[in-house]
Amino acid sequence: MRVKIHYVVSVLVLTYYSAVVCPYITNLTVPTRLTIFIYAFVPMYLFRILLLKLFVHNAPYLSRVKRQYFLELGLFVTAGLIVTIYDLFSYSFPLTSGLKVILGTLALGFFAATDLSIELERKLYEHLKETGEEVKISGRYVPLPIKFLTVASMTLIFITITGILIILKDIAYLHATTATISEVAGSFEIESSFVGAVFFIELINLIVSYSLNTKIFFDNENKALTDVAEGNLKSRVTVSTDDEFGVMGAYTNKMISDLQQRTEELQHTQEVTILSLASLAETRDNETGAHILRTQRYVKALSEHLKHHSKFSSLLAEDVINLLFQSAPLHDIGKVGIRDAILLKPGKLTDEEFEEMKKHTIYGYNALQEGQRRLGSNSFLRLAGEITISHHEKWDGTGYPKGLRHEDIPLSGRLMALADVYDALISKRVYKDAFPHGTAKEIIVKGKGSHFDPDMCDAFLAIEDEFLGIAEKYGDHTTHKIPEKVKTM
Repeated sequence: MRVKIHYVVSVLVLTYYSAVVCPYITNLTVPTRLTIFIYAFVPMYLFRILLLKLFVHNAPYLSRVKRQYFLELGLFVTAGLIVTIYDLFSYSFPLTSGLKVILGTLALGFFAATDLSIELERKLYEHLKETGEEVKISGRYVPLPIKFLTVASMTLIFITITGILIILKDIAYLHATTATISEVAGSFEIESSFVGAVFFIELINLIVSYSLNTKIFFDNENKALTDVAEGNLKSRVTVSTDDEFGVMGAYTNKMISDLQQRTEELQHTQEVTILSLASLAETRDNETGAHILRTQRYVKALSEHLKHHSKFSSLLAEDVINLLFQSAPLHDIGKVGIRDAILLKPGKLTDEEFEEMKKHTIYGYNALQEGQRRLGSNSFLRLAGEITISHHEKWDGTGYPKGLRHEDIPLSGRLMALADVYDALISKRVYKDAFPHGTAKEIIVKGKGSHFDPDMCDAFLAIEDEFLGIAEKYGDHTTHKIPEKVKTM
């Protein structure tokens, strides 16, 4: 639509303009002038479609805008040459008459080419945003201030030259006819006002068009930065121009990508460090490091199922589930504070020894609280502390260390309680053999409403196949190595 408007307006403006600046063309009737310009511009419009396919649409993304600009400008100037040649051979008009026509097509072509290339930038942005493609900027571009200066300078030059041509034409008309100075002055006012209005409208159109692009590019940049500030490191700026906006977007993407990589490395290191510390506690308890891998996955499986339950949907957002997964391995970290004589005893503990064993929940909680005090508020450490202090609480209030009951027990503790007991039941210990899944299932069902939150039991029964899969994949017979990514950091 913008192309059609530019071509139609240009034909109409040039029909009037040519008579304003050239005394020879003034002698032609309006229908004649209009016909000449129509015959010159229509072929250019049709030829333009083919040239766009050949030289613009198949070009690299960042070359398309520049190619379209010169193509549009060239087509307008070519139309002016066609009119010049036609007038030269059909009416024997002097070459200066044709140069005035070419000047008009050059001016209108400059504005049309600039506007259509700006529009192409918008289309490329939308295409790249939709496809998610990335373009690599060259770094060799015309700075925006130079572009603005060029548009302003060219506009001033065109207005000045056109004004001079109008004056010269009116002076020649004054000498060649009996018209009075006041009549010529009145004609000059009308003609100069028309030309001024045309340039004003063209310039305003460019300002509006470029302002629209500027808003799109700034919104694009600001959205990515806002997403990053809110923790979304997958957001990217759509780079669609090879200018300051493109450079800014490319470096913003590099910054986000580097930040994402370092965050992932830090998180991965944190996870491995947690697993290593948790494995140390489990090793002192004659249990395997696979226990913490299984239990954290049981907790995640339960959480993923319960997040669809109306009672828990607001409590189990995706980030909370991830924090639960990371925190779960530290549930028995407090065992490092228990004496070997109690922790490694193969037989049943005495009442006094069991009271000492219970304190591992407090030891772990206090250690995590100390870490949180030093690091400040941290949701990861808060959840880890909840799990550590509450995973031996029971639904009916007979658990330890605080004897909490029902919803007073943190959700993280209720999840961990079932995961921990299930894994303890199916695992071999020095004081017992491993129970089969069916037996463990019966014990958990029997503990529904007494030991375990009924909702946790229902979730377990709904996804028991997932528990079986986790138990098989991370069984004690398997080897679990630190990922190569961490080794090479």
